[in-house]
Amino acid sequence: MPRTPAHQDRFDDLPLDGGRIGAHRAENPRMRGGVVVLWSVIAIVVLVAVGIFGTLVATGRVTLFPTPSATPTPIATAEPVVDTSFKVTVLNATTQSGLAGALAQTIVAAGWAADDVTAGDAGSTGFQTTTVFYSDPAEEGAARGLAQVIGGATVSLSDAYAGLAGGDGSTLLVVVIGADRTDAGATPAG
Repeated sequence: MPRTPAHQDRFDDLPLDGGRIGAHRAENPRMRGGVVVLWSVIAIVVLVAVGIFGTLVATGRVTLFPTPSATPTPIATAEPVVDTSFKVTVLNATTQSGLAGALAQTIVAAGWAADDVTAGDAGSTGFQTTTVFYSDPAEEGAARGLAQVIGGATVSLSDAYAGLAGGDGSTLLVVVIGADRTDAGATPAG
């Protein structure tokens, strides 16, 4: 059977110069193995870091936007004032006898009337630090002044000894002698 010529198109007549005509597909150049491994390692490190950080945020160990905390302000203390109008009770809360009487004499020598200073023993003997107690915030200056007169003591606002004042309207400061004033504690009075 004789061949019949097919319809001719532009691809049938190829130029002699060898130029290409039409679509040509070629394989992508291969990526080098080291580059693939490097990108894989970088991706793993980034994913692990994001996972750890996300876990720390989710568990509350890391706060993204911390709330500012209030800055603590120092508590103002009253200036020490030696006010001899206060009645003073001295209680010995140690096992060493005679401390309340000796400290009462120091207070009387500082200007208090002998009738306004009483000495006695506390209900317990386990008190560690000599403390001047006052029951009204307005009395803090007088309590600090008395603490200086007796050679230094802690000052504390407390209603624990408010019943000792009696009903005559007089103000009362209470000194409780602690173990720091004993011969073993060695803090000299006055």
